[in-house]
Amino acid sequence: MIDKEEEKRKVPSTLKTLLAVDAYLTNILVNSAQQFSILRQLEIHYMVLKISCHGIVWLITNLVLLWIVNNSNLYQMQVNLSIGLLLNIIIIAVLKAASRRRRPNANDNLFPNKDSFPSGNAAHVAFITYFFLNLWPVPLIYVPPLLAWSFSVCMSKLLMRINYIGDILAGIALGILQGMLVGYIYMEQETCTHLVWWITDEKTSGAEYDV
Repeated sequence: MIDKEEEKRKVPSTLKTLLAVDAYLTNILVNSAQQFSILRQLEIHYMVLKISCHGIVWLITNLVLLWIVNNSNLYQMQVNLSIGLLLNIIIIAVLKAASRRRRPNANDNLFPNKDSFPSGNAAHVAFITYFFLNLWPVPLIYVPPLLAWSFSVCMSKLLMRINYIGDILAGIALGILQGMLVGYIYMEQETCTHLVWWITDEKTSGAEYDV
């Protein structure tokens, strides 16, 4: 039984070579990047960056704001963003469970999720960035900060040796594909409005009160 399990976990030689190259290039990039003080600052702010792009944090915050703000002009954005975030979280969890690639950091007890591929944070930040650049375009003034935030999140993951370059690139690609998928199934304003009203038990004719 144990022999069969070991055979299933055996990594093909080609894939093993690619993983080794990925680890080698990651080590070179991180060592080079740490020579720049501005990039080393990302290590200090790692936890803030991690929380700022966490998929569950974004999903919960978005749903809470949907309930509190209750602005019909934002329903379409909030509903479609929630759908994308939920799909993103599920897909990342499935891929991590399937790949089981360990993180490069030797002391991986610091991280609840010990699986490295693909980078969940990179996928989340790529999806969010794609969403607010293409599906719900933000004013041009917010684009540079959005891109800087995306870069900082991905770079901090490398500098902290939590992910390999391949994990980050795969996460970014997945996030963009996720954004394209949400764009394909993008729900119209009227559909989103009726969905929110149904969930919050509001009526299109106005609120009803029991006497």
